[in-house]
Amino acid sequence: MHITEPAADTDAMLPERQRRQVLAALPLLGTALLLAGCGSTPRSSKQAQRRPAPADGQLRTRYPQLAARQPVLLDNQLREAAVARAMLVVNTPYRYGGNTPEGGFDCSGLVQYVFSGIADRGLPRSTRQWAEGSTPLNLSRLQRGDLLFFNTSGTPFSHMGIHIGNHQFVHAPSTGGTVRTDSLYNRYFAPRFDGARSVFRRA
Repeated sequence: MHITEPAADTDAMLPERQRRQVLAALPLLGTALLLAGCGSTPRSSKQAQRRPAPADGQLRTRYPQLAARQPVLLDNQLREAAVARAMLVVNTPYRYGGNTPEGGFDCSGLVQYVFSGIADRGLPRSTRQWAEGSTPLNLSRLQRGDLLFFNTSGTPFSHMGIHIGNHQFVHAPSTGGTVRTDSLYNRYFAPRFDGARSVFRRA
């Protein structure tokens, strides 16, 4: 005898369909979370050119409030060592949470790696901790080795880099990118600038 199987209950299958849709969306959600982390910056200069560039002297600088933290104060003679150490890891792949040349870098992990090689003390990890542990300075006093901060995700101090001279900085930009240099007056970064700060003792 041929037994006809009952038709599937459409209502009973709905939760399974929804479950599959949620599972299918998880990889996209994970990617979005990575891009929202430290270094949610454009992967190339082409993306940066979508915004008009500000003229020199019209850099938008914010001064977000910060909690008090014991400042990092390093000897001024270590500036060039910091810049040299940063430049050695240019082209290292970006990795969220990374802080080694072998494992990759995010923006604050890169800064921690650079300064851990020249400092004999504990150092901040997150971009905000670096901002809290550094001293604000005017751009007219900017030197090699100082820190530049940006709001790239709607949150103050969400991205950072190390100044290497002539308003150029080295940083770990975003998922899929590599450690690279950019200009402070880049069309993407200029309107997102949160200020310059230093971890060096002023002369």
